[in-house]
Amino acid sequence: MTPAFVKDADWLDWHPNPSKPKFVVPAGAVDAHCHVFGPGDIFPFAPERKYTPCDASWGQLFALRDFLGFEKNVVVQATCHGSDNSALLDVLERAQGKARGVVTVKPDIAVAELERMHALGVRGVRFNYVKRLVDPKPDDYYRGIIEKIRPLGWHVVLYFEPSDLEEKKEFFNSLNIPLVIDHMGRPDVTKPVEGPEFEMFLDFMRGNPKIWCKVSCPDRLSLSGSPLYTDVVPFAKTIVEEFPDRVLWGTDWPHPNMKKEMPDDGILVDYVPSIATTPELQQKLLVTNPNNLYWSD
Repeated sequence: MTPAFVKDADWLDWHPNPSKPKFVVPAGAVDAHCHVFGPGDIFPFAPERKYTPCDASWGQLFALRDFLGFEKNVVVQATCHGSDNSALLDVLERAQGKARGVVTVKPDIAVAELERMHALGVRGVRFNYVKRLVDPKPDDYYRGIIEKIRPLGWHVVLYFEPSDLEEKKEFFNSLNIPLVIDHMGRPDVTKPVEGPEFEMFLDFMRGNPKIWCKVSCPDRLSLSGSPLYTDVVPFAKTIVEEFPDRVLWGTDWPHPNMKKEMPDDGILVDYVPSIATTPELQQKLLVTNPNNLYWSD
């Protein structure tokens, strides 16, 4: 019998009735960063988790995809599930080729299991350095995983904050594997876009052509807030315009660990033209780049 779970008392559930976006995404658009949670009675949450969410199922994810006008999803393993990727793999089995996955694994994972994941649509692993969410591991732990995934042609998704980049950038650059950075490395948008902290991130991308960046989650970074997220726009717009062939975007549904308010996914879609200001940039951000990275084989 699977264990019962109770979501955290301060947990904010995903928006039950998002607005219909005014911005019509181009055909073939990909929501390149989203998650599923449980359902907890079928796919229990990890004992070591640092939060307990509400349920957010594959059916609800696909319904949102269709409502917002997207064709495909990239589903990223949520930290509440630890290294048990069963819920994510279940999504891929149901997706009829319209989803890819990014998993969390341990160095002792069997090669046969990685190959099974690849056949289902997994194309990357995620390393999380945000200490309030996980306990980061030593460098050799991650190197062991990379050597197992390298033959499959997978990439590594990195979630970190500016202080983590300052500490780990030499290690990241030594990995010799494509890297995808979640949420622009979480810049402090109260600081100048031309300041040294964000310049460090841009230099990181300039110095390594294998680095991609998700210009997602303005709701996590903004102090000015919805619907325009004006304080985040200069940071995301700078990245999109300097690295148009290496940017991705996603909703981040169902928006884990939001503490003040739950974003409206329709408003998040309407934010896209403020950071990708031409049809050409929108096509690369939403269609060309994610399809090249996740559906090229």
